[in-house]
Amino acid sequence: MLCTEGMYTGQFVYCGKKATLTVGNVLPLKALPEGTIVCNIEAKTGDRGAFARTSGTFAVLVSHDEDKGTTRLRLPSGGKKTVPSTARAQIGVVAGGGRTDKPLLKAGRAYHKYAVKRNCWPKIRGVAKNPVEHPHGGGNHQHIGMPSTVAKDRPSGRKVGLIGARRTGRLRGVKKVGQDKD
Repeated sequence: MLCTEGMYTGQFVYCGKKATLTVGNVLPLKALPEGTIVCNIEAKTGDRGAFARTSGTFAVLVSHDEDKGTTRLRLPSGGKKTVPSTARAQIGVVAGGGRTDKPLLKAGRAYHKYAVKRNCWPKIRGVAKNPVEHPHGGGNHQHIGMPSTVAKDRPSGRKVGLIGARRTGRLRGVKKVGQDKD
């Protein structure tokens, strides 16, 4: 269960199909009307939440299909997803929106941010390393010195850069993708 905007200390939170349509409560999707703003939605019934869980995000319940027992959602990415109507969701928007608006400003803040997550910071470029540490390392100038594309079947350790690239470069002359009529 996540904290949604508008929740407060000491608030009673109800879960189940008979719960009221109030911010923070958890209901099955079939019990919610179309257009409801929800978060922490299950992909499969009973998995305790998979979609729209990041701070400030929400999904919109688009439509119900009673024949198939499915519900269509519009996810924060803009994509549409069909999930079982028995899957549960929490009503409201996840708290903590606007978290990324403020810049980190210094390396110490970035260090502590990623220290609690996983070892993915700082990101050092391959060309800045030595040849024993990275395939792009070494040389008298920081250059890759070989094509940056690499086949999908290369062994791990060599598989760096643009893996299995069908094309490279910037996209030119791409048609605008229209919104689907759902």
